[in-house]
Amino acid sequence: MAHTYDELDKMTVAQLREIAEAQDSDDLRGFKSMHKAPLLQALCKALGVDAHEHYAAKGIEKAAIKAQMRELKVARNAAIEVHDHTALRVVRRKLHSLNRKIRRATA
Repeated sequence: MAHTYDELDKMTVAQLREIAEAQDSDDLRGFKSMHKAPLLQALCKALGVDAHEHYAAKGIEKAAIKAQMRELKVARNAAIEVHDHTALRVVRRKLHSLNRKIRRATA
């Protein structure tokens, strides 16, 4: 049975040890005395499962926001060179809000 990281992460240590016992891998040596975090990492390595969760931005057009952020970074550098503090503050706040928008949409 193929496992995913989410399935393995929700299992108890006893369940993870049962899965490890069925596997024949050098990565799982000493699995009976491992705590959950290292056991989970070793199991992911032995089973060939990505050992982290993948996140994706949902509900927004991430590429368009990133393009807008690149333009704002150019404007920020220009404002720094000209010593225009008010424009710099506006650009930095806009960059911050766009970055937060992406992070909120990431799940």
